[in-house]
Amino acid sequence: MQQDNTSKSHKLSVWFPLMFAIVLVIGMLIGMRMQTAAPALAVEQETTTDGLGQGKVEEILRYVEAKYVDPVDRDALLQEVIDDLLGRLDPHSNYISAEDLREVNEQLEGNFDGIGVEFMMLDDTIVVVAPLAGGPSEAAGILAGDKIIQIADSTIAGVNMSTSGIIELLRGEKGTAVEVGVLRRGETALREYTITRDEIPMNSVDASYMLNDKVGYIKLNRFSATTYEEFMKGLEEMVEKEGMEDLVIDLRHNPGGYLQQATSILSQLFRRKDQLLVFTEGRSVSRNDYTSTGRAFFDVDDIVVLIDEGSASASEILAGAIQDHDRGTVIGRRSFGKGLVQEQYKLKDGSALRLTVARYYTPSGRSIQKPYDDPEAYDKEMYDRYETGELESEARMVIQDSTAYYTDNGRVVYGGGGIMPDIFVPIDSLATHELYLELRQYVPEFVFRHISGEGQPLTELSLEAFDRTFQVEPELVADFLSFARSKDDGIAAMIPPFLQAEVRHMLKARIAKHLFDNKGYYYIWNQRDDMVNAALKVLTSPNPQTASQQ
Repeated sequence: MQQDNTSKSHKLSVWFPLMFAIVLVIGMLIGMRMQTAAPALAVEQETTTDGLGQGKVEEILRYVEAKYVDPVDRDALLQEVIDDLLGRLDPHSNYISAEDLREVNEQLEGNFDGIGVEFMMLDDTIVVVAPLAGGPSEAAGILAGDKIIQIADSTIAGVNMSTSGIIELLRGEKGTAVEVGVLRRGETALREYTITRDEIPMNSVDASYMLNDKVGYIKLNRFSATTYEEFMKGLEEMVEKEGMEDLVIDLRHNPGGYLQQATSILSQLFRRKDQLLVFTEGRSVSRNDYTSTGRAFFDVDDIVVLIDEGSASASEILAGAIQDHDRGTVIGRRSFGKGLVQEQYKLKDGSALRLTVARYYTPSGRSIQKPYDDPEAYDKEMYDRYETGELESEARMVIQDSTAYYTDNGRVVYGGGGIMPDIFVPIDSLATHELYLELRQYVPEFVFRHISGEGQPLTELSLEAFDRTFQVEPELVADFLSFARSKDDGIAAMIPPFLQAEVRHMLKARIAKHLFDNKGYYYIWNQRDDMVNAALKVLTSPNPQTASQQ
């Protein structure tokens, strides 16, 4: 997002501790104007112009270029004109440069072309955390712990190259080859690999697993072109192999994506045909109703949807339909409040225009778009939620539009500023705890070094056995604190007892991630998650709020 820098600096100086919460909870919302996952109609059209600088603007630019007293940067001038024009519309209409468009499209399409490794920087050297299963690096023989020293003819170890620069070297068109020099532990000579780049999936389902013998859990990080397929794969696994009856859908921090992916998932949660899920309408776009297909492949009984202030657009579509039809319970905090639909138009110079063409409405008729007539207020609205205490108290939750709308069972719901949860869960106080957030950033590197160095036979355990038997001993916590102090000598040698418990939990969850991927992380982490536990309480109560309309 574009912020008034002076105002922002002043607020951060006054509310310094809150900046840590902002980094943790709404960091993913920075840049919402250029949101890579804005709800779209999946329509991409080619324009007949050479860009946006046509007509009168183009004529003026030609005069400026030819006659102005000082040299000018034509592209920079044109970019300012474009930014000013779109800035007068809404916060989510934007221009995407050709350089940025590839990354934007990768997020939405759910894949990219590359070599397929997860890596981190350790001591200015790329270390492979894991080759992606089935990817070209795994096929070539790259192993976790390998250090990538050379890419093509460039030595990259110890040169402080940025992560984006490394990604640029590793990615490339499918079918092209890249030479990689790797140093393996215990060896002194480089191993040379020729890796043929291939299509690498970017999963939008972080994890799906059973919370107990009846309740399944699916975590969605966005709505890309592959989300429905991923969702159904996770659902099938849990229903057919593990006997799932009820479902928790976690949409926290999910900024949205393709509207059609959300409606396809909703069709699997409503058994009746032609049930309204969402509708869109705009000045030049007639009303378009999205309805259920009546072809749900699996029986899902009770549903809980988890949302927070980072849940936007397509996430709000899904939560809104579940709420309006009383299909389940929405738990968490007020969602972001983005009810605008964009179409993306490809321009001939390789850039694109993403233009808001319609609003979407939940089945009860609610528009949940928060006001954007004051751009500065829109940009700082998330900060205001912290300052007013809304994230800590349901009583301080803001109702932007007092118009009453009604669910199928006659419950009153409101629009105009996001989806209001049925059950409020306050933000964890640790989200604003400075030392906790300071320690948290050092966990991934420490755990990677620990796992790589220990060589413990933990991989022989199942996830369930790991959970039962593995304990984070005091010695490991002490080692971690020593490591953290080596990074920041301002960290105290002793930490409060409650933080020690949280550190143990963080370490165990991160170790589980290394051993069992994202499923392992969420399996451990969610055991102490307030919203997940609230969902389980609802689903195990005698009369959960549910599904009168299916």
